[in-house]
Amino acid sequence: METVKKAKSLDQKKDFILLRSKSDKNLNEYLSENEQKFLQKELKSARTSIVIQRPDSRVWIIEAIENEVEYIQHEKYRKIGNTLLRSLNHLKLSSVQIFAPSLKQSFVLAFVEGLLLGNYQFLKYFSDRKERANTLQKVNVIHAEISSGDLREVINTCAATKEARDLVNEPVSFLTATEIANQAEKLGKEYGFEVEVFKKKKIEALKMGGLLAVNQGSVDPPSFSILEWKPNNAKNKKPVILVGKGVVYDTGGLSLKPTKGSMDEMKADMGGAAAVIGALCAVSSNKLPVHVIGLVPATDNRPGLNAYAPGDVVKMHNGMTVEVLNTDAEGRMLLADALSYAKNYKPELVIDLATLTGAAHRAVGTHASVIMGNAPQSTFEILETAGERTYERTVEFPFWEEYGDMLKSTIADVKNIGGALAGAITAGKFLEHFTKDKGKSSYDWIHMDIAGPAFLNSRDHYRTVGGTGVGVRLLYEFIKTTYSK
Repeated sequence: METVKKAKSLDQKKDFILLRSKSDKNLNEYLSENEQKFLQKELKSARTSIVIQRPDSRVWIIEAIENEVEYIQHEKYRKIGNTLLRSLNHLKLSSVQIFAPSLKQSFVLAFVEGLLLGNYQFLKYFSDRKERANTLQKVNVIHAEISSGDLREVINTCAATKEARDLVNEPVSFLTATEIANQAEKLGKEYGFEVEVFKKKKIEALKMGGLLAVNQGSVDPPSFSILEWKPNNAKNKKPVILVGKGVVYDTGGLSLKPTKGSMDEMKADMGGAAAVIGALCAVSSNKLPVHVIGLVPATDNRPGLNAYAPGDVVKMHNGMTVEVLNTDAEGRMLLADALSYAKNYKPELVIDLATLTGAAHRAVGTHASVIMGNAPQSTFEILETAGERTYERTVEFPFWEEYGDMLKSTIADVKNIGGALAGAITAGKFLEHFTKDKGKSSYDWIHMDIAGPAFLNSRDHYRTVGGTGVGVRLLYEFIKTTYSK
């Protein structure tokens, strides 16, 4: 959607959406007597969405949502926005007005968010993409309390989410580890954050053994991208670091994925990296006064060349040794090096995001991300609240020491899998080793397994088919709430 603007007044000769609240008693200004009678008749049948057809335009009337927890009300307005959007595109409309004389500001913004996110399309590889493109391009919002700045924040955050979706939807034939670094640099210039890219020689010099091991089976070199937003008015003395798993394609390596269709979605195994890049786009475009750094280790995982093998022992960036028992547990190898590298910044908080385990996907489905770590409980609570506000919800898993015992190796410091049980948690316990220095935590840390909601095979309202961009809005809301006050 190219244009979403605040308008001063309603043009009743053109199509508009009326978002009503229960306090809207006087409809004489924008509905005729016959239209009001029709509306009341429709409301008696318990309808909450009514269309009035005029000679040259239409009016869509959405009744207020009541008797719900506020964050659920927000989500319902997003879904209604998406549903109405699809009707507008079906009618080939290019513009519409949103008129909300007295509805709460945040509900109107949620409705706009549903329109924006639902209007996303990934059409790059269609030969008839012009014919497939959605027609709605312009939205005017009429609401006394909503400012242009309020709209700009929603627009920027949705645009950042769409950037993440684009990255996830790109095939590995385009989005190699080198190309994801190129895209980060391109977006950095567009959105205003700095990007530094480490190529293979630098990665070797840093002895990032996990990233290099996974890359051994690929013909394409790895990359390690550092994204940084550091405004002069940053309110945090120590940076917030976001780490994203950047496995641009995962075959499982020599532990080849065995089940039918299990590789079909593996271009999405860099969903964590996409979320981190998207979050930097959102934070920088909205100019949050927060110092944020993103780390993106990237490679594909192939069974070719001198691919790392089950039974190998890999020496990691922090000097620890890892016994590899499954090469399909590769994402944690990349993340481990990045988490240990993060110590260089003496961060206030580190959050990693990864499409890490089928166990997390099976546990919570596509409706939430799994979180765990060593951060204070208050930090988890803020993240969970941000998840409710954006409806990118999180579920905290236990993180007891006993789960770490499942990773003990007979020939190395640790092994890279813990067995059939508690797979999401043991993956987190593996990563925990690389957040420590001499056995003690180096920083507050949260691990987020986004395997469930990162990629969808069918549309879920405004979460379109393919990459969802999950994590972008959540991280933005969390950082804004926690650090920018």
